[in-house]
Amino acid sequence: MKLDGISSFVAVAEAGSISEAARSLRLSKSVVSERLGELERSVGAKLLHRTTRRLSVTEDGAAFLERARRILREVEEASADLSERRGTLAGLMRIAAPITFAHLHLGPALYRFLAAHPQIELTLDLDDRRVDIASGAYDGVIRHGVIDDSRLMVWRLAPSRRLLVASDDYLARHGMPHSIAELDGHRGIFYTNRGVADWRFLGPEGAEIVRAKVALRVNNGAMILDAALAGLGIALLPTFIAGPLIRSGGLRVVDVGIRPEGEAIFLAHPEGRRPSAKLRALADYLRRAFGDPPYWEEGVSIQAPA
Repeated sequence: MKLDGISSFVAVAEAGSISEAARSLRLSKSVVSERLGELERSVGAKLLHRTTRRLSVTEDGAAFLERARRILREVEEASADLSERRGTLAGLMRIAAPITFAHLHLGPALYRFLAAHPQIELTLDLDDRRVDIASGAYDGVIRHGVIDDSRLMVWRLAPSRRLLVASDDYLARHGMPHSIAELDGHRGIFYTNRGVADWRFLGPEGAEIVRAKVALRVNNGAMILDAALAGLGIALLPTFIAGPLIRSGGLRVVDVGIRPEGEAIFLAHPEGRRPSAKLRALADYLRRAFGDPPYWEEGVSIQAPA
């Protein structure tokens, strides 16, 4: 069994086509096909269904795929360890992150990190949906919120505060609520990846969930910000998204007397798998870049400018 056959199989399985895999591997289709055939002969099983219209992984292929990824990861980590012993950070790294946070804050910090470590080859997947990091497809996942998966180890990168916000236009038409009870009569803009139960506040007896009328459900933070700015309703947004408009007065903070539940920006990796030196270095770098309190909190108070 050859390593290049394993890498070709993983590339084809993830790309869904030999052509796409060949492009990513910078090989010809014939070479990739030859390597796949040799691998199937060596393991004694058909790993892929191939037709003229589609390609899919067989049952045996699906069972082999997870271990194949692990083999490639172990080889890459072994190579990276040798580089780290020589005092350099090098090798492949794959990270997933939410779209809006990546555009606003992760990217600028990440570009400086990569410029300082040019031998790291990073793949960054942006998706607001929660990916299954325990599957082994990622070295780490950056997320905003709360982690409740026991299969993961979590590094806290920065605290995150969320505030209720609305435009002056919306508040002029519907009034300013002053308690969570008054929110029931208002229109809310909700993040679909969390659901309408996302509006959680810390009351004297613990968490209280508020459900306003639904004006819009959307799975992207930047769109929630745009909808709030357009006067569609009240939104519960992290300050890393809403901070600039709160500071400028474009959005008003809605103070209902109790604060929304606190959260964090974190980097998670699979439990039981030793994180690479480059992943640890990235976590340390991002902590310093974001700060505690994070830089996006500067000038954001409960009372928005008049």
